[in-house]
Amino acid sequence: MTEFKFLVCLSFFALFNYFRLPNEDWMLLRLKSVVNKTLGSFVHIYPHHTSRTMATTSVCSSSSVRYLGQEEAIQLDQDLFHEYKFTLEQLMELAGLSVATAAYRVYGESHKNSPVLAVAGPGNNGGDAMVAVRHMKLFGFENVTLLNTRPPTKEFFQALVTQAEQSGVKIADDPTPFLEESSRPSLVIDGLFGFSFKPPVRAEMTPFLQILSAPASTLLSIDIPSGWDVEEGPPANSPLMPHTLVSLSAPKKCASFFQGSFHFLGGRFLPPKLVEKYCLNLPQYPATDSVILLK
Repeated sequence: MTEFKFLVCLSFFALFNYFRLPNEDWMLLRLKSVVNKTLGSFVHIYPHHTSRTMATTSVCSSSSVRYLGQEEAIQLDQDLFHEYKFTLEQLMELAGLSVATAAYRVYGESHKNSPVLAVAGPGNNGGDAMVAVRHMKLFGFENVTLLNTRPPTKEFFQALVTQAEQSGVKIADDPTPFLEESSRPSLVIDGLFGFSFKPPVRAEMTPFLQILSAPASTLLSIDIPSGWDVEEGPPANSPLMPHTLVSLSAPKKCASFFQGSFHFLGGRFLPPKLVEKYCLNLPQYPATDSVILLK
């Protein structure tokens, strides 16, 4: 009972302070007070008014998988690099293997002999796609092509292209043939943009986005469906909605707008302390699997 009274008093104190904030709009505060009916929610939105410990407890109290915003996703990657000493090569290999595994789970039988095209952008999502096609070829997909938005200039990405080619993957950098109806692939792997993307799409990327949006092809998107805002989801009237989404490390907020058939979580490599730090509430992966089906 004493604890309850303390929380009530603390809530009223918090409300009093919020309404006194000089730079906040009255109506906005009214809206926030309606939405955030519990002290924990107030703590999450205004962490500077309370202790860091209370804020963490509020976020971690949920049992559902947590979806990350853009800045959190970037920071999580930085923590992996700097605090936990992962290399980009490690993470890309693990991510690409997860994508290939999910692709095999869904399309290993239906698209084994069909044309498969992976569109690889210039960033890390493109590298994930380069790794994924190599593993897909090893998993038994017969007709796999890697379409780069431009020939890679970094030595590591060049090596990934060489490894894919040596595994039997065809390499291309001209999107034109794949825009023709007769040449459209049966399955497309979307590795065009990652979670660092911010709209609008640059003109030179438009043909590649058109390939991803073609209704005749089945689309699997890596982490972020290309052209989507990382937090706000698809732009108005966007035709791009993947059949399968493979979130990596943790789902991003845009995944809440996903209306396709299969949503996988991949990348079973996060250290437990990092999972706890970001309150990710990740599901238990079965046995030795590197992916788990969320939807």
